[in-house]
Amino acid sequence: MSTSTIVIIIVVAVILLLAIAAAMMLAKRRKTEQQRVHADQLRHKATTHEPVITESQREAEEAEAKAKLARAEAERAEERAREARTGTHMEEARQEDAIREAERIDPDTDHRH
Repeated sequence: MSTSTIVIIIVVAVILLLAIAAAMMLAKRRKTEQQRVHADQLRHKATTHEPVITESQREAEEAEAKAKLARAEAERAEERAREARTGTHMEEARQEDAIREAERIDPDTDHRH
């Protein structure tokens, strides 16, 4: 092979390498631009859902407030039930005391047992 053929082969190889490098750079730029566009679309989509999230948060807070109110009412009802039970127990005890007293003073009752 002659020197001029070798030079031509080298020049063609360098041109091919430069063309490949340019094509790779273009592909990378295209991919980067596509990623930017996709990121912008995701951001836009996320911001359009913001009112939905805000509404969901408001509904959750409202439900929590209602639950808290219901718990407080349940606690008050439980307290009233405890007081009623206590009152009932006291009345039962008074009734039993009265029956025992009646049994104690009744001359017809057998006290030997």
